[in-house]
Amino acid sequence: MAHIHILGICGTFMGGIAALAKSMGHRVTGSDRNIYPPMSTQLEKLGIAVFADDDLSQLEPAPDLVIIGNALSRGHVLVEHVLQRRLPYTSGPQWLGEQVLRQKHVLAIAGTHGKTTTASMLVWILEQAGLDPSFLVGGVVQPYGETARLTTSPYFVIEADEYDTAFFDKRSKFLHYFANTLVINNLEFDHADIFSDLAAIQQQFAYVIRTVPSDGQVIYPQQPSVQEVLARGCWSQRIATGTAEGWQVHLLNAAGNAFQVLHHNQVVAQVDWQLIGKHNAENALMAIIAAAQVGIKPEQAAAALQQFTAPARRLEFKGAYGNVRVYDDFAHHPTAIATTIQAMRAQIGPNDRLIAIFEPRSNTMKAGVHKNTLAPAFAGADMVYGLQPEQQGGWQLHQALAAAGMPVHVAQTVPELVAELQQHYQDRQATSAGSHELNANAQNSKGEHAKAAVQEHWVVMSNGAFGGIHPLLATALEGVANYENSR
Repeated sequence: MAHIHILGICGTFMGGIAALAKSMGHRVTGSDRNIYPPMSTQLEKLGIAVFADDDLSQLEPAPDLVIIGNALSRGHVLVEHVLQRRLPYTSGPQWLGEQVLRQKHVLAIAGTHGKTTTASMLVWILEQAGLDPSFLVGGVVQPYGETARLTTSPYFVIEADEYDTAFFDKRSKFLHYFANTLVINNLEFDHADIFSDLAAIQQQFAYVIRTVPSDGQVIYPQQPSVQEVLARGCWSQRIATGTAEGWQVHLLNAAGNAFQVLHHNQVVAQVDWQLIGKHNAENALMAIIAAAQVGIKPEQAAAALQQFTAPARRLEFKGAYGNVRVYDDFAHHPTAIATTIQAMRAQIGPNDRLIAIFEPRSNTMKAGVHKNTLAPAFAGADMVYGLQPEQQGGWQLHQALAAAGMPVHVAQTVPELVAELQQHYQDRQATSAGSHELNANAQNSKGEHAKAAVQEHWVVMSNGAFGGIHPLLATALEGVANYENSR
């Protein structure tokens, strides 16, 4: 087997490529600048050596193939070395398509939001149906604890990203995937660093629809931006959601943790599960429809979803400290932020407080493209704590959120942000302790003691590591809690 060396190996996609290549028997090595969990853990578990991204010795002796991630470009020392030495190279999507996906029945999950969650749901449904699917997803799929897996099954579930392929191939990644079933969850403007406007993204979606065979399916919502793309041509079976003639989802409560699936206005399945939010119910609907294309009945898929665990960083509970519960979420686009906040608001108590902790990390956010839609996105929160290094992008997060109508605190560093949150927590604990002492001696008209202190729910939102904020928060909050308990 070949020696494959991967530049930019610690991205979730490239790390998944590494895992697949390793399982095919190849010798795999790689390099990266930012090495942190979950990919560093996955690569270490696989026994894949990772080098610093400026160490030329890793290309001596020359590997049989270099796979170059889209985070690297001209001017990078390793890229220049590969080109000067005429080493054979390719992109991750092209290698994946040619070496793996061309031989599989591919179920591709595309769209601006919900790709990782929907793909994970579909993997779980197929697994519970005994189909043992392969997968590559942009997050850790539970309960496998992996972002990628290769099996002998004919079915492969992939998160189909519209981001560009490589510095030498500016087509969207998903054009390499040979999709049999293409799910388009939704379509909004994002990735302003490579797309000039929504029309440019729509063009890529129009291209990928052209690659779906006539016996394949395109599953899509009744969203104008998606329908405009389909109007340019679709030669496959169209399956629409959100219409009485097609598929629909009906929430059974405000939290969205119970819903019905309707087909032709008839209830065909019901799901009661741990996830919350209308967006997750809609993601589930897409996964159920996709699973139906390979013979899994809706009621069978719904039964599987009732045991589904969301992938890491999708409103993932991280810990409780006094009256505070901390969550981690991948939301980084205004629509995703609003959806996350709405889902949490529907789930928590009517008097509980929701604190959003936000890092505008994506290139689109840093450029200020979404600054005018941030205030409405955060409107459901009680407070916002944000991280924005000085002069990042030439716009001010504090000003962008001013119209939201709630207290906003912006720090320039993660330690500074954690210190402010620790002070907030300490102040709230002191206030709660005072209230509890007063209430302990007070009874209501029925002779009952007053209710317990108000809960706070802190949702940390970023599409990156956020400077390692979670262990820092845990240390800070535990310190205050331990001090209060020792008094």
